[in-house]
Amino acid sequence: MTEPLRWTLADGREQLYFSLPGHHPAPVPDRRPLPARGDQQSQLRFDRQRRQWVIIAAFRQDRTHLPAADQCPLCPGPTGTTSEVPAPDYDVVVFENRFPSLSGESEFTLPDTSAGDFVSAPGHGRCEVICFSSDHTGAFAALPIPHARLVVSAWRHRTENLLSRNGIAQVFCFENRGEEIGVTLNHPHGQIYGYPYLTPRTEQMLRAADDHRDRHRTNLFADLLSREVTDGARIVARTELFTAFVPFAARWPVEVHIYPNRFARNLIELTDDELDGFAEIYRDVLQRFDRMYPTPLPYISALHQYRDSAEQREGYFHVELMSVRRSATKLKFLAGSESAMDAFIGDVTPESVAARLAQL
Repeated sequence: MTEPLRWTLADGREQLYFSLPGHHPAPVPDRRPLPARGDQQSQLRFDRQRRQWVIIAAFRQDRTHLPAADQCPLCPGPTGTTSEVPAPDYDVVVFENRFPSLSGESEFTLPDTSAGDFVSAPGHGRCEVICFSSDHTGAFAALPIPHARLVVSAWRHRTENLLSRNGIAQVFCFENRGEEIGVTLNHPHGQIYGYPYLTPRTEQMLRAADDHRDRHRTNLFADLLSREVTDGARIVARTELFTAFVPFAARWPVEVHIYPNRFARNLIELTDDELDGFAEIYRDVLQRFDRMYPTPLPYISALHQYRDSAEQREGYFHVELMSVRRSATKLKFLAGSESAMDAFIGDVTPESVAARLAQL
């Protein structure tokens, strides 16, 4: 992949155009009268009860919410006056979020959490939007393989770039698809977060992996993958390079994990062949999702990536896909047990979901 074309939006935000071979993006000046970004700094607050950081970003209350299709800010805007993408067309584009949960380019270090009762800090980090296609009615599952691979290349590019920045501890690429999930824009897109701390879920998994290493001298994630393959009851799809399966203790009505068949911590460590294979199996699983019910399946896609560091040495790159839809007409709501106690209750067996997906 060649380097993306760099552009600047009216308020100074960075924009990157990733293009298929033979395609040449032609952005125009962004002429929108956007407000200055100086007052959009969020805040980190430390929750002593859970020993976790919480992001407070009150200005995001005013972000764009489910506009009409002809007012979508992610569709091409050839006049430079209507869209976040001032161009007549594009393949894949990435830009800083106009309403970021995290932002800031200065030197940054998390404060000492034992320094007082109410510990806070500026919401340092980076939030980007990645548009998978200029087609407003499209979806990742419908992308041709070369286009899906371009999205993967953009994820990889942004992962490498953000991990090199000061104060970024973790890079998280994800997609929310469907109004049932809570999306505010229906255009096919995802987001990329650069956190200044390890997220609670990542810390929890790494603690479990470190403990597993101490007890068994092997990698937790690799062992889980091996055991799922040996058992076979929850395998959805398997290739020479990747395996997709429903985990043994799935929490969500539809949940699929995708693992490379060899250890790698992030997209940067995958070979070109593995990146090709990842694009193929990822799209394959999403297509199976959309064949489950008469309407497209709402889902969250989470790319778990880790640094090559002592703290994250046991991290194994994988994708976790999950949906709240438990039948064609019913959703699973995270009520008392799940939301208050983080104690999930499954409505279907992982084996039955895997069997159904494997047949689609």
